[in-house]
Amino acid sequence: MKKILFPTDFSETANNAFIYALKFANKLQAEVLVLHVYDLPPISYEGHATAIVEVFETIELDKFENFKDQIPSLRKIAEDNDLGYIKMQHLLKQGDLIHVIKEVVKEEEIDMVVMGTTGATGWQETFFGSNAGSAITNVSKNILSVPNDAKFDIIRNIAFTTRFREQDKEGLYEVIKFAKMFNAKIKCLAVKTKNFEGTEELIEQWRQEFEKQPVEFFVVPDDDVKQTIFDFLDNQHIDILSMVTYKRSFFEELFRQSLTQKLSYHSKTPILVLHE
Repeated sequence: MKKILFPTDFSETANNAFIYALKFANKLQAEVLVLHVYDLPPISYEGHATAIVEVFETIELDKFENFKDQIPSLRKIAEDNDLGYIKMQHLLKQGDLIHVIKEVVKEEEIDMVVMGTTGATGWQETFFGSNAGSAITNVSKNILSVPNDAKFDIIRNIAFTTRFREQDKEGLYEVIKFAKMFNAKIKCLAVKTKNFEGTEELIEQWRQEFEKQPVEFFVVPDDDVKQTIFDFLDNQHIDILSMVTYKRSFFEELFRQSLTQKLSYHSKTPILVLHE
């Protein structure tokens, strides 16, 4: 039995992502671990230790009661999507969200994380203000980031961005596994900027290696990487965008933060983030 971790704050955004978690759990024959993390507020200590303990106990009890009350709502979402049979485990943890996620991923041997993201605009567009974005950077597991505006439908087309690096192949093979589960096609996109290092010979080698897989390659000349990807998502009717995270790359030079991080805000398409 595989395990999918679903962190939630019980918001509309999280509930929307929950449907994706259920659908993937169904295909992977996986269990869903529902995780809610809360933190205790800072309280000044002025010699009333007993009172402070009582305050914390009251807060924790309130969090537990709220968590318990939300479980039937999640079960109803599963039943409404004909997935009421999916096995679920519920975890309530206190602490920092990303730290707790990393702990649970390790302790429970999680295979995949699914979480929602609300998005941001303008100067507020900072990756570190997003829980989903922080998880992308700090959690070394495949993460499906689901924007609030994304609506689950049949998964027919999965995009995979590449620079034809050797380490991208492992990510592509991982995406092929997902694609075959959903009987979907993979549309592999390379944006040929002025700094593009892939040769025609290398691209042809990739085509030959993956010719028996449900993979089609697109090489698009353009220096505006982000807009090219957005146009590709629309024109090719992409249902999920998959990307390998880059610790240091030309993406960061172009956007001062990785393209994967920016897309987690702007796109209506869920992003499957694969770690190197």
